[in-house]
Amino acid sequence: MKQKNIHEPVKKDLFNLLLDFVEKTGNLLPHPVSIFILFALGTLALSFIASVLGLSAEYLKLGSAGGTETAKVVAVNLLNGEGVRKIFTQAVANFTGFAPLGTVLVAMLGVGVAEGSGLISAVLRKIVLSAPGRLVTIAVVLGGVMSNIASDAGYVVLVPLGAIVFLSFGRHPLAGLAAAFAGVSGGY
Repeated sequence: MKQKNIHEPVKKDLFNLLLDFVEKTGNLLPHPVSIFILFALGTLALSFIASVLGLSAEYLKLGSAGGTETAKVVAVNLLNGEGVRKIFTQAVANFTGFAPLGTVLVAMLGVGVAEGSGLISAVLRKIVLSAPGRLVTIAVVLGGVMSNIASDAGYVVLVPLGAIVFLSFGRHPLAGLAAAFAGVSGGY
């Protein structure tokens, strides 16, 4: 029987090559804070351009009598005095009016406590040590489906967890990320 040379490169199939390409391309992205700042600056520039062009949109909304009525939204320049005032005076209303934010913040606080206390690593170790390798995909997808019991927190918590579990089994983490995402989406 021929012994395998550990220095010999491992041949990868097409799927793993694709996942490696996605990973390398994703690693080229700048830091998330930089992306946030770029998007914020882009929003300011687009608001100026849209207001100069006089862009607006009409849509149907529910009226007070139960019927529908047409409403019009006009682009607001966020770079003039009124726009800057609007940014700062309506920031809290923007955040509190975004329904998923509360759920995500509470879930992230819980995850922070669980991570700090060692609960996540203990549960992860238990999953990794007790689940057979051939059933890890099913476990991750099923966990994603069941995560909808805790509202939409599965997208925030389980998707990266799926990548970590797959990585611990020597599989590609993007495949675990995709399996967890499919499970959470399927459960939703």
